[in-house]
Order: sequence, then C-alpha cells, then structure tokens
Amino acid sequence: MDNDEQPPRQAVQFLKLPCLPHNIVDQEMRRLQKMRIKGEIGDTVLFVTHPEIVTIGPRARKEGVEIPLSYASAPVDRGGSITWHGEGQIICYPIIEWKKAGEENVAVVIRKLEEWIISALEPLGVNGHRDERMQGVWVGDNKVASIGLSFLHWTSRHGFTINYDTPLGRVEELSGCGLGQAITTSLSALGYEIGEDDLHAALFSSISSIDRDAGEIEHVADLASWMNNS
Repeated sequence: MDNDEQPPRQAVQFLKLPCLPHNIVDQEMRRLQKMRIKGEIGDTVLFVTHPEIVTIGPRARKEGVEIPLSYASAPVDRGGSITWHGEGQIICYPIIEWKKAGEENVAVVIRKLEEWIISALEPLGVNGHRDERMQGVWVGDNKVASIGLSFLHWTSRHGFTINYDTPLGRVEELSGCGLGQAITTSLSALGYEIGEDDLHAALFSSISSIDRDAGEIEHVADLASWMNNS
C-alpha cells in the first residue's frame, strides 16, 4: 500500500432494536463499546426507542436542573444536558471507533454527527442547521436533534436523538442549560410528516457524510444474544 493510500473503509453494521428500557440498553452499550475496542466487532450503530424517560448528564446535575415529577429520569455519563426519550423519537447510538485523521477530538466528532443528521434530513425536505446555543441540529429557531457522547479509547457510546412525532408538550415542557421551554420540539410540531422508517433509511443512506460506508440493517430482537454470537 502506498504511503498516500488510505486503508479500505469497513462497512458499519446497523442494528434495529425494539423499544427497550434505557437502563437495559445502557448496560449493553457498555459491553458493545468494550467489544469494539477489542476488535471483536466492527463499527456498529444501534437504532432504538425507549419508554419515556429523561436522561440527565453531568452538566445538568451540576447546574441543578430540575425535572418535573411527572417524568421518569435517570443520570447518565454522556456529555450534554437533559434529553427526553420516548414515543415519536428515534435514537441512534453509534459504537464507532473515531481514529481517522483529525477525528480524535470531541468537538470534531460532534460536528460530524451533526453533519450526518443534517445530510439525512435534507432529502426529506428538512433544512437542518447548527446553532451556537447548543450542540445538536435545529430547524429554524427550534432544536429537533440532541447529541451526547461518552468515549473510551476514542470509541463512542451514547449518541443522538431526532424528535419526529413526539407527544405534544412532553418535550416542549422541559428546559435546562440555557434553553427555555418550547425551544426543543419535534418535526411534526413544525409541520413535517416524517416517520421512523424514513429517518432510519435516510441515516443509513447518508452515513458517507461521516466518512463511513453502510453495511446492512439487521433487525435484532435480543441484543445480548447477538453479542454472544458475534
């Protein structure tokens, strides 16, 4: 291989999971991250949803952000503030090794994920953009996608969410870390009719925006069994 020649890009495996409790997926993500570091699996992306819960990052806990009692909540070790999870939202957890040239920088990885989301939304007729107020992806003055990551040996855990048709008011009621109520919302609240399958397909098709290639989408009912067989 010539010095200027790049090694072949490994295709990313996509796993589409059923709706699972956050604590279950959190445990399994940790195991997947270790497997990726050891080279037991390649880069893997999880598509999943959770029953309603608000995850609270270290920054929000430090700043004393309070979550209304009508929401279940859980502390997490990712970056970012508070994130609502529930019906009408897709969650993308990239278990990816970020060691390509220039990637070993948290801000760079976050920007790549923002670009991936923006690239996926574009063919769906949504003009997403970044906003200096907070990492994530915005449509107009509203935030529709949140990002929060944790790294070990530059392999990521946690990931991002896109709100496409969340129950009216559940996301909008929350505020924290500089964003007031009704700033974070869903695509449906902004007039877009986009479904879960549309977003999954768009993210799969646009993964080249983060310098990776798409492998296959596999429907996995039991992630623990999948890991045991990998």
